[in-house]
Amino acid sequence: MPTDFDLAAPRHRLVPIHSRAGDGEMAIVEFGPPERAPDLVMLHANGFNAMTYRQLLAPLGAESLRVVAADQRGHGLTRLATPAEGHDWRRYADDLVALTAALGAMPRVLAGHSMGGTAILLAAPQLAAATGRAPSMVLFDPVLKPASADAAGAAALAADSPLVRGALRRNAFFESRKAALESYSGRGAFKTWPDEVIADYLSDGLKPRQDSAQGGMELTCAPAWEAANFINSYLFSPTEALTHPLADIRILRAAHESTCRWDEGATHSPWPPHVRVESVPGTTHFLPMEKPELARAALREAIAAAR
Repeated sequence: MPTDFDLAAPRHRLVPIHSRAGDGEMAIVEFGPPERAPDLVMLHANGFNAMTYRQLLAPLGAESLRVVAADQRGHGLTRLATPAEGHDWRRYADDLVALTAALGAMPRVLAGHSMGGTAILLAAPQLAAATGRAPSMVLFDPVLKPASADAAGAAALAADSPLVRGALRRNAFFESRKAALESYSGRGAFKTWPDEVIADYLSDGLKPRQDSAQGGMELTCAPAWEAANFINSYLFSPTEALTHPLADIRILRAAHESTCRWDEGATHSPWPPHVRVESVPGTTHFLPMEKPELARAALREAIAAAR
């Protein structure tokens, strides 16, 4: 490896995958030494992309850990079909299983934020099938309905949520990246984000507008697809991964308006011994952006323990 190789610099590439949800190319962003087996694979939240987490992950690459962050179906630069019919989050689980196969080695740790964390839990039974145990997991405020809630009722609530209404109202078009950054900075879901993290999100979150006559940029994750993900968030619950010791699981959840509600309404803690849950003071659903040092320390600890 050249001595001037920057381990913290993001490297983009497309990985062909053969997924039960449909074949195509999955875009990934890598950090660290490329010849090393993956130490960590990270999945993003709904509506975002792998580059959103550059500030979180790049320092791990600089420590000579190989980190892979993936754009999930319908997000970022990934080239996978997004049919609305029959859509649910098991597609993301199937894609993750296909990605780990394409990478040629199971990562030591899987990490996910929000929808990405739930997708990892849904994939755990498939990942554990060959060896009896999936990789360790670090999940940042995964979307989990209360264990006692029925899927139909939870899905109805999700469909009527402010998240769905907000996604459907979202402006998909901007004159430039600068205009998008100015529009998002300090507002809405981005109000607790540093501007450099918003800029990282926009680097792969915008593309030249398909209607070239109109000019400008458009979101790589269509608002309708983002809304469909919110609507389908509670259709399937990752009960097997949460109740059977398929992997060591650490969950860091938001102190305010958390989407991790598995124990809500329970008379006793439903979390089994293989699941470690901590609420992070002073955080919202976007805790990886708000507390990157704490999130990175959790990832580093999990990787070290998995060696």
